[in-house]
Amino acid sequence: MKILVGFISLLALLLVVLPGPLYKFNLLDLSPAFTTLRYGVYIGIVALVLLFIQVIFVRKNINWTITGVSAIVAIVAVSFPLSIMNKAKSVPPIHDISTDLTNPPKFIAIAARRIDAPNPIQYAGEETAQQQRDAYPEIKTQTYLKPFDLLFYTTQKSVDELGWELVNADKSLGIIEATDTTGWFGFKDDVVIRIQAIGKETIIDIRSKSRVGKSDLGKNAERIQVLIDHIKTKLAQS
Repeated sequence: MKILVGFISLLALLLVVLPGPLYKFNLLDLSPAFTTLRYGVYIGIVALVLLFIQVIFVRKNINWTITGVSAIVAIVAVSFPLSIMNKAKSVPPIHDISTDLTNPPKFIAIAARRIDAPNPIQYAGEETAQQQRDAYPEIKTQTYLKPFDLLFYTTQKSVDELGWELVNADKSLGIIEATDTTGWFGFKDDVVIRIQAIGKETIIDIRSKSRVGKSDLGKNAERIQVLIDHIKTKLAQS
């Protein structure tokens, strides 16, 4: 039984871990990938039940090393997706975040890359804006007492250092566009940054939008905050 339980635990982990890379490299569509992940959770639960039965009824014949490893593998297979589900419940089901909710920066060069994307390039609208205000009140337009040229250079450098793919940097328009690819599933989220000189101040607005998915699990707001923090750090060092 211990071999069977170990196999079931390993199978559960593989069904949870592999859908991401398989989707990322175009070997599996998104819907089957999520279905496979869900089955991994179910099988992980079965493994934990069998481990419990084994500990209760056949304790004398247990190999505690194998049982312990199997338990850890099964727990990871179950807890990892459940943690993602809990994250989804804790954030609004939106995927388009902007520091400027009245006049969000518009994608220019990236527009062609999103033609076939399930999420349209247009801003999601006032309902999304209100959900963002409630969930991420800290995501706001950034104002600096620094010259435009310095902010443009610093922002472009920050995009590069964060490992995002630079798509467009048009200084005449004050626009920087980039794409960030997530690690596990390889989801592509697009970012547009608008930099404007207004009197002695330079203001920066950032918009981050997922190409697929109703909820971004808070990733776009997190990405914007990471960029803001990175820019501030670089300005402090200059």
